[in-house]
Amino acid sequence: TKTAVALLYDEESENAYDVRLKLTKEVLTIQKQDVVCVGGSHQGRNHRTVTLRRQAVSGLGLSIKGGSEHNVPVVISKIFKDQAADQTGMLFVGDAVLQVNGINVENATHEEVVHLLRNAGNEVTITVEYLREAPAFLKLPLGSPGPSSDHSSGASSPLFDSGLHLNGNSSNTAPSSPSSPIAKDPRYEKRWLDTLSVPLSMARISRYKAGAEKLRWNAFEVLALDGVSSGVLRFYTAQDGADWLRAVSANIRELTLQNMKMANKCCSPSDQVVHMGWVNEKLQGADSSQTFRPKFLALKGPSFYVFSTPPVSTFDWVRAERTYHLCEVLFKVHKFWLAEDCWLQANLYLGLQDFDFEDQRPYCFSVMAGHGKSHVFNVELGSELAVWEKSFQRATFMEVQRTGNVLWRFKFSQLKGSSDDGKTRVKLLFQNLDTKQIETKELEFQDLTAVLHCIHSFLAAKVASVDPGFMDSQSLATKYMYNS
Repeated sequence: TKTAVALLYDEESENAYDVRLKLTKEVLTIQKQDVVCVGGSHQGRNHRTVTLRRQAVSGLGLSIKGGSEHNVPVVISKIFKDQAADQTGMLFVGDAVLQVNGINVENATHEEVVHLLRNAGNEVTITVEYLREAPAFLKLPLGSPGPSSDHSSGASSPLFDSGLHLNGNSSNTAPSSPSSPIAKDPRYEKRWLDTLSVPLSMARISRYKAGAEKLRWNAFEVLALDGVSSGVLRFYTAQDGADWLRAVSANIRELTLQNMKMANKCCSPSDQVVHMGWVNEKLQGADSSQTFRPKFLALKGPSFYVFSTPPVSTFDWVRAERTYHLCEVLFKVHKFWLAEDCWLQANLYLGLQDFDFEDQRPYCFSVMAGHGKSHVFNVELGSELAVWEKSFQRATFMEVQRTGNVLWRFKFSQLKGSSDDGKTRVKLLFQNLDTKQIETKELEFQDLTAVLHCIHSFLAAKVASVDPGFMDSQSLATKYMYNS
């Protein structure tokens, strides 16, 4: 189980609230803090009424923040150890102050509440309710410690603590007895409580704001198959965001593999699911200001499927939006470059490192079908892009191998020469064993580098098989390939 404190961001109000995330293999749980009664007689509802006895030196022993001028209630921001508020055992950081000595202060300004508390006498009765969604800008000491501040001017600010831990303006300076709880009083504790569970089986992750091509920095949203959404989860550091994105993605991927194994039990060997998962499809004719639309893709047997929702039963495979035969489509990865940094390119592609692109979706691939029709898809991580490319290659190879449709075949010893345009086209010159004539075969590849790598590996294996004692077969093969 993986846990961390993060922010739940409301894109409409632009407020963020502290939550705790709990990740297991199958579920992402969102927890919010609340105050719960753990003993004694509960007063009902979520309100608590507490009587504080102002102490001669330390006052009420608490500080407050907030106010109606900032569209938030006044909340307790600090409780000082062993002072009046702490001794009650019934007040907590994050409690919203509702009443002071019977006066409703839910819509009061910061200064009004400060004035009431400082002039309320030696016994102050306050009614509070824990604010489960305290805006992050209040910087309550939970997951984001607040900045240090200088109160030497004596002026209070709703975004900083107004200290009520010093004695107020009460004329009675006689020491009062501690505000300690008695046996029959209810006892309370602040705890993290589950508020939302997002099942990860067939779930998808979105890092982009809905309806816009705007990347959410250090944030993402998890959407379950049944429509439940985690909300926008924002993290305090880029590293935390990347770690959690990879962790949730890994759990979703593992559950998808389990679903594939279950589906393959009901399928013939020639109709197995090779890979499936969520992607985002670019709308046809869409410009850069328009969004992608989520789609679920699957490679199964001889076919490539495009769904609007994942197939969860055997009968769902017939309701695909589009189906293509694998031998009739061309898969192509869209290249992207970052400051000519080949190592960064490799790390991104292999999923060892991810990068946030502000103006474009970097991890894209296209599937070109007959009659020039093309579909452009995007995934969230570089590692996912690599998996899709390998899966397409594997599924296509398996289908070609199964059908056995061979257009032409030559032995490697018949290869007499080759040339390429340095991009995608290569010419191979073979000698016909019967006529001794040279036959030219011209091919177009998605990535010429991959083809050269295959030739390199094959030659290396050939050299090693001819001369097992030769240790540096790779170097010899490379030399032979470049010389020819």
